Amino acid sequence: MSTDLSFQFDILLRLLGAALFGAVLGLEREIHGHQAGMRTHMLVALGSAAFTVLSIYGFPSSLGQGQSDPSRISAQIVTGIGFLGAGAIIKYGTNIRGLTTAASLWVVAAIGLAAGAGAYFVAIASSVIALLALWPIHVLIQRLELSAGRTMRLHLTLRKLESFAGVSQVLLANKVEILNVSSEKVKSGHHMEVEMRLPNSGISHRILTALEGLTGVEVESLAPAEDA
Repeated sequence: MSTDLSFQFDILLRLLGAALFGAVLGLEREIHGHQAGMRTHMLVALGSAAFTVLSIYGFPSSLGQGQSDPSRISAQIVTGIGFLGAGAIIKYGTNIRGLTTAASLWVVAAIGLAAGAGAYFVAIASSVIALLALWPIHVLIQRLELSAGRTMRLHLTLRKLESFAGVSQVLLANKVEILNVSSEKVKSGHHMEVEMRLPNSGISHRILTALEGLTGVEVESLAPAEDA
């Protein structure tokens, strides 16, 4: 690999660009509390860029051995990132979470490849489009209330576990599908988290009103579950 200062500066710029683009996408995941956050996305993008630079400049062809093939290492990056993405996907009750985070890792690897190859326009455009998909479009979908079948998470405190029978009756009467229930013993009784799927968004207020009327049940919150 050349030791020319201008060449080395160009390589540094590519690596820093990849890390920056990865950090921007990772920050969105970090804000929303995902395990694969800013550092993970930075490292994936940086690693992809470093491998790409090495595949292009690190293995020059020897005399009589033909041209080197930079695509070989790049192809292995595409394959290898699948294992990291699979690690971000978890099963929670009957729901699958982490699909969007796995997809963002896959995209950020491509962004790192583009930055490592010096294709800055591709890297910047991909980062902007991916960020739009992760944040503003997600907010837009929520505001449009495209929530038929939306997964919600209910937090409540019960004085006695037997009180959950009344909670179940309210949910079933409103045709709510209970996906997962977890319980934790606290000083005031039992803290419970219920993940459920509503038939439509219009019944949220009705469910809360019915639950607040139950004896021994204190409703803390009812909010959309973050399923990505």
